[in-house]
Amino acid sequence: MHQLLNGFADKRELLPRSISEVYENLQQFHVAEDKRKIIGTCALYVTWDNLAEVKALAVDEKYQGQGIGKKLLEAVTKVAGDLHIRRLFTLTIRTGFFEHFDFKHVSKDHLPHKVWTECVKCVYFPERCVEYAMVKDLRGPGPVPAPIVFREKMSPSKELPMGTIVPSEPIVPGATIAAIPMKRVKK
Repeated sequence: MHQLLNGFADKRELLPRSISEVYENLQQFHVAEDKRKIIGTCALYVTWDNLAEVKALAVDEKYQGQGIGKKLLEAVTKVAGDLHIRRLFTLTIRTGFFEHFDFKHVSKDHLPHKVWTECVKCVYFPERCVEYAMVKDLRGPGPVPAPIVFREKMSPSKELPMGTIVPSEPIVPGATIAAIPMKRVKK
């Protein structure tokens, strides 16, 4: 599992994870195997009474396109439902995969601060973050999550003036946002 996850981390498609972190969170993982070799992983991390994160979703490149990622996502979604979780979120660069399963884009600022506990330990936080926040609300008997504002995937314009401050979201070609000019402070 560690080797599979860090293979994607080396390509900056997942966050790097230490072997001890994998062992500490082993009970959160679902795996796909082929001939006793782990070819896919996905974890469900419960963060609150009605909120859980889908993380570490990875499928060996040789096995992609065969529905393994879908089955792993379905497995953690079922566990979330069994736990009466009403909202799933993920931080991902593979937005197309999650869009296919009805996850919607949100600003990271709309997620509870508890979510950021892992972000602050990340080597890419905050200036070089490459992940988008996405959520999916589930049906069920659990507590209803607070309303959240969905949005289109957005990124800074290529023509921003020097010193412009923009939200900490990754850049996607073709999308634009309004720029906020940075005020200069005299020394």
